[in-house]
Amino acid sequence: MDTRRLYSFVKIVDAGSITRAADILHIAQPALSQQLSALEAQFKQQLLIRSKRGVAPTEAGRALYRHAQLILRQIDLAHAAVDISGRAPAGSVSVGLAPYSMGAALALPLLRSVRERYPDILLHINENFGGVISEAIMTGRMDMAFIYGAGPLRGVQFEPLRTEDLFLIAAPGGSVPSGDGDVSLEELAGVPLLLPSRIHTIRQVVDAAFQHASLEPRVVGEIESVLTLISAVGADVGATVLPWSAARATLDVQNLVVRRIVNPTITVKLSLCTSDHQPLSEPAHAVHDLFHELITEFGEDVAFGDAAMESSKASD
Repeated sequence: MDTRRLYSFVKIVDAGSITRAADILHIAQPALSQQLSALEAQFKQQLLIRSKRGVAPTEAGRALYRHAQLILRQIDLAHAAVDISGRAPAGSVSVGLAPYSMGAALALPLLRSVRERYPDILLHINENFGGVISEAIMTGRMDMAFIYGAGPLRGVQFEPLRTEDLFLIAAPGGSVPSGDGDVSLEELAGVPLLLPSRIHTIRQVVDAAFQHASLEPRVVGEIESVLTLISAVGADVGATVLPWSAARATLDVQNLVVRRIVNPTITVKLSLCTSDHQPLSEPAHAVHDLFHELITEFGEDVAFGDAAMESSKASD
């Protein structure tokens, strides 16, 4: 297959017009139309629907478009691997981190480690919801991600790395149940909660726990912004529910009430996700290995700061 035809086809679909694509590619329109005709002859399928407004892919065209993107990305990776052979890893690596997760604690150490060990790697960090990140990995727009969940999901490979308990986080003296130590789900039912929307894993597992116990959470606000959540919890607008690692990385936990939720314990799984149909580039492999190193280093502290919290309570 002539990969130039695939590249031209992708540009035509992106531009929505053969004329515009010809201008972008600096190719005469008849020559571009010939390439398209050759592709349609090769696949024995109509790939585009032509109209006065431009072109749109047929079902077969959409299938070819997805595969063409992956093929062209693999070619780019092959060129990059050959170019940097024998040298330190170099190139662009995109990493996704789920909000309200251990990713908040890993972002800065990961960025610092990449800068120190692999100065020729340009690290792109994207904090977004798991569904958005998973789609980016499937389509080849992102190399890896540290997100909630353990799959299965078509096109994505999940590598479970951590299971964390959820905690009630609230301003002291607010509307949280009195007492120290753990807090039961039944006690939590009356607490005004600030949670992410229902597409977020934390919200889903909290809702599921309440539903299983025939209880209803008192959600007073849905917040997707970490900065807004920090301000709202500190101002006692409501409490929130987070893993210890995320709470410690984003909130001033020393001056907040932090109580493990029990009866039942609510847990979330965190996984490192990569594509299951295209290999990682050399620089992406290097970043992948750094991820593992950092998670191991965070191990005891991230699992739960029991000792630190007990010490804090004793001093109070």
